[in-house]
Amino acid sequence: MNFYDRDFLNQHCQSILAFYDPRVDDPSGGFFHNYYDNGDVFDPGFRQLVSSTRLVVNYALAGLHFDLEDYRIRARRGLDYVEQVHWREEEGLYAWTLRDHEPEDLTQQAYGYAFVLLAYSACLKAGVIDSADALHRTYDLLEQRFWQADQGLFADELSAEGILSDYRGQNANMHLCEAMIAAFEASGDSRFLERAKTLANNIAFRQADLTDGLIWEHYTTDFGIDWDYNKDDPKHLYRPWGFQPGHQTEWTKLLLMLHRHDPQPRYIDRAKSLFDRAWQTSWDTEHGGLVYGFDPHGQWCDDDKYFWVQAESFAAAALLLQATQDEHYRDCYQQLWQYSWEHFVDHDYGAWFRVLYRNNRKVSNEKSAAGAKCDYHTLCACLEVLRVIEKS
Repeated sequence: MNFYDRDFLNQHCQSILAFYDPRVDDPSGGFFHNYYDNGDVFDPGFRQLVSSTRLVVNYALAGLHFDLEDYRIRARRGLDYVEQVHWREEEGLYAWTLRDHEPEDLTQQAYGYAFVLLAYSACLKAGVIDSADALHRTYDLLEQRFWQADQGLFADELSAEGILSDYRGQNANMHLCEAMIAAFEASGDSRFLERAKTLANNIAFRQADLTDGLIWEHYTTDFGIDWDYNKDDPKHLYRPWGFQPGHQTEWTKLLLMLHRHDPQPRYIDRAKSLFDRAWQTSWDTEHGGLVYGFDPHGQWCDDDKYFWVQAESFAAAALLLQATQDEHYRDCYQQLWQYSWEHFVDHDYGAWFRVLYRNNRKVSNEKSAAGAKCDYHTLCACLEVLRVIEKS
């Protein structure tokens, strides 16, 4: 099968959305986040900011791509929930998690704000909203609450009482880079592009150069390397120990997206290096797919297979093919898709499974879960490849 095909990718986007369409709307407000493989909803009252905003992104971008007003309306409804329920006007805070529409955790996460910014960007681009004011408000909150000017990067976590955690990491900065690119593309305001470039320079170059050109996850307060953070927890949902192959390839994608707007050979060189080393270290020649994590010596520390790692990596391979014209990356793209088609895509009920053991046996029957998966990675990866194909 030719996975690098416009019709295939459009059909696959539609099949992902078809899993969520009949069951995603909660009549009492917002979206349901938790689904078993067959689509049955579990834990219906639990919500998390990242899934709430990512579902807005899904429907806004799908509404734009397929020119479907129903999807734009759904995105607007989801955005209303973010603005009226996750956002707590009295405290001036976003609820990180909700239970039955009431705040459960008011910890402020820069990672969550990244997806608030991304949701507003997608909605502006799709015509769901008509003003960039919300982008600028979110940017200003990020500056006030998380920006570390001396390091040129964002901190991660602020308690509800306003106490900044000592933890520093690359993941929030990576997704903030993604959101800043999207905000620039939606608004045309160069402030967002400049901030994206700063984040990319300081993580994918300065910080990566501290760890032999690969991107480590965890840092001390002054952004020194923290080799031991979560060393006993390589499967942590947001802060796993080890080098993450999926984050090397996700930065590949972001560097090449920046290259579109600010062509620089070094973006291509570093993108190639990150992808190639992740592939060489993490591709499972026996069972297929990219494993989740490897240690500083290149030994796997988590050999599970995650859906988002494969999706971000095939998008990165397509962008590398476009940037370099090296057919090796078409081969990588095809291998990733062939593996995913055989093992991750649910051909019975739709969408993708979330996580598999190394031998490709399912870990659980939970297809999607709050904060862990809503097929944002898979849908947006397909849309990114379609963008590449349109420009080829």
